[in-house]
Amino acid sequence: MNSRNKSAKKYISWQNIVIMITLIFMIINALPNLYPEKASIQLTSNSSQSVQTSPQKLNTLLLSNQLATEKITANATGITIILASKTDEQATKDLLKSELDDNYLIASTLESDAPPWFKSMNMEPIKLGLDLSGGVLFVLDVDTERALFEHLKGFAVDIKTLSVENRIRGLNISQPTNNSIEISFPSSMHSKVEKLLNAVTNSTPELSMSKTSNTQITLFYPPQEQVKFRQATMKQTLKTMRGRIEELGITEAVTQQQGKNRIRIELPGVHNPEEAKRIIGATATLDFYQLADGLNTAGVMQMIDSSGRKLSLNSKAVFSGSSIKNARAGQDEMGMPLVNLTLDSIGGKKMSTFSKANIGKPMVTLFSEFHRNSDNEIVKKSKIINVANISQHLGAQFSITNMSSPQAAQELSLLLRAGSLNAPVTIVMQRNIEATLGADNIDNGIKALSIGISFTLLFMAVWYRTLGLIANIALALNLVSLLGLMSLLPGSVLTLPGIAGLVLTVGMAVDANVLIFERIKEELRRGRQVLSAIETGYKSAFATILDANITTMITAIILYTIGYGPVKGFAIILCLGILTSMFTGVFVAKALTNMVIRENKNQLMGLKLADKVGISSSSKLSTNSLAELSEKLGTKSKVKLGVNS
Repeated sequence: MNSRNKSAKKYISWQNIVIMITLIFMIINALPNLYPEKASIQLTSNSSQSVQTSPQKLNTLLLSNQLATEKITANATGITIILASKTDEQATKDLLKSELDDNYLIASTLESDAPPWFKSMNMEPIKLGLDLSGGVLFVLDVDTERALFEHLKGFAVDIKTLSVENRIRGLNISQPTNNSIEISFPSSMHSKVEKLLNAVTNSTPELSMSKTSNTQITLFYPPQEQVKFRQATMKQTLKTMRGRIEELGITEAVTQQQGKNRIRIELPGVHNPEEAKRIIGATATLDFYQLADGLNTAGVMQMIDSSGRKLSLNSKAVFSGSSIKNARAGQDEMGMPLVNLTLDSIGGKKMSTFSKANIGKPMVTLFSEFHRNSDNEIVKKSKIINVANISQHLGAQFSITNMSSPQAAQELSLLLRAGSLNAPVTIVMQRNIEATLGADNIDNGIKALSIGISFTLLFMAVWYRTLGLIANIALALNLVSLLGLMSLLPGSVLTLPGIAGLVLTVGMAVDANVLIFERIKEELRRGRQVLSAIETGYKSAFATILDANITTMITAIILYTIGYGPVKGFAIILCLGILTSMFTGVFVAKALTNMVIRENKNQLMGLKLADKVGISSSSKLSTNSLAELSEKLGTKSKVKLGVNS
C-alpha cells in the first residue's frame, strides 16, 4: 500500500514539474508584449557643411504637423526621433525629407525598450493584423487564361523549331483559342508532321491531339487539364507573391486565394503602399536568347534595344527565369550596377552547354512584363536589358551588367529571387486602412475583453469560493499562456475577431472548471471524502470536456482552412485558446487544487458546512452523516465549496 502511495506521489510531483516548466516558458514568451515596438527615425548629416538642425526645432516642426513624439535625442552621429505612434512613421519621413532638403540621410527602424536578452533570444511581441495596426489591402486578379495562352505559345515555338530541324516545309501554326494550337501543312508532309506531333504529345501527356483533316491537326488541353493548369498557376502565383512580400520584410502579411482567380494580400503596418504596389503588381519574367544567325528566318523575333538597334533573336529561349535560384544586386570593378545570378542544376547545365559552344558570341537578356492598356486589355511588353558577349565558358553563376541604376538592379534581383510570374496579375482593388480605425478597434476590443473577464472572475469567486479562486488563477494563466503561444508562433497574427476569440476562450476555460466543480459537489453529496471527490470529479468531467473541445477544434480548423482575413484570425485564436484552456483548466487547476487541499484526510470539504448547520467540526463525519448533510442542505441550496487547509 505504501509503495503505491509513493509511486503516486512521484507521478504527481513529476507532473507538477512539467506543468511548472511549461507555464514558465509561456510566461517568458508573453513578456515582450509589455514592451511594444516603437518607430525610430535616425537623421545623419551628409557633411559638416550641411545646415544643422536641433531637437527643439524638429519637435516644433513635428508638433505643428500633428505628429507626436516620445523623445528626440542628439548624439555624435546625428539625431534620433522616437515616435509616439508607429503609424506616423511614413508621414514623418516624408515631412523631414521635404523640410531638410537632403541635408540629412533619413533611416527608420522599429525598436523597443525590451531587455537585451529578449532580443538575443529573438523574442517578439504579438503581431497585429490589418484591422488593428492599419495598413494596405490589395486584391489581385490573376489572368489564368492568358497564362494558358502563353504556355501553349511556347509549345508552338518549340514545334516550329523542331519542324525546321526535321526539314518540314510549309508548316503553319496558329492559336485560334487560349487552349488550342492549329497546325496546317502540305499533304506531302503528313507523315513527318504526324510523327513529330506524336513525339511532342508523348513528352507532354497533358496535351491531346485531334485530326481535323488530312492537312490540319489540332493540339489542345482537355477540360480537366485546363482546370489542373489554372490551379497550378494560382499556386505558383501565391508562392511567388509570398516570396516577394517576404523580400519586402513584411512578416505579418496575409496572402491567400480568394475565389477562383483572385488573391487577397493584407499588409499590416504599411502606410506608403507605392513600393509594395510596384513589387507586388510586377509580372516580370526574364529569358535569355541567342542572336539569330541570319540564315534561317523561321522562328525569329525582331527586337529593338535601348540604343535603337534592331536585333533578331531566336524565338526559342536558351533558358528562362524559372531556372534562377538566387539573385543579388552588386557592382562591377568600375562601380557600375549589376545583378549576380545563380542558376539551379538544370539552368546551369543549359548555360554551360550554350556558353561552351558560343564563346565570343552575344547573348541577349530579355525582360518581359504584362500590363493593362487604355482599353483594359492585357498587353505583354518586352525589352532588352542586356546584350553581352560570352567571354568564357560559364556555369551556374554569372552576372547581368549594364543596369540603368542601382535601384533597378535591386528591384530586378528582388523579383528574380522571389520568382517570376507566369500569369498576368492586375491590382483590381487597393484600400488603405486608417491607423485611427485600428486604435479604436483595439480600445473597444480590450474594453470588451476586460468586462467579460471581470464578470467571469467575480462570478467564480462568489459562487465557488476557494475553488473559484483556483479557477480564476488558472484563467489568468490561460490568458498569459495564450499570449505566449501567439508570440511564439511566427504565423500567428492578432486581429479584431481574434480579440473576440479571446473573450470566447475565457468562457470556454471557465466552462471546463464549472463542469469539474459541479461534478465534485455531486461526489461530495454522495459521501465521498474531499480528495476522492476531487479526483473523481476531474476524471469524470475530463471526457466531457475533451469531447466538447474536440468538436470546437474541428470547427475552428474548418474556419481556418476555408476562411480568409478576419475569419482566419478568429480561427487561429480559437484553436490556440482550446489548447491553452485544456492545459490550464484541467491540468493546472488540478495541480493548484491538490496544493491547496493537501492530503489531510481528517479535514473534509464538509467541515465548514457542518459548522453552519450545527454539526461539531471536531466529530468525525461518517459517510452516512455527510450524505444526510447534503440531503439537509438540498441541491437547491447551491453548496459553496470553501476549504480550510
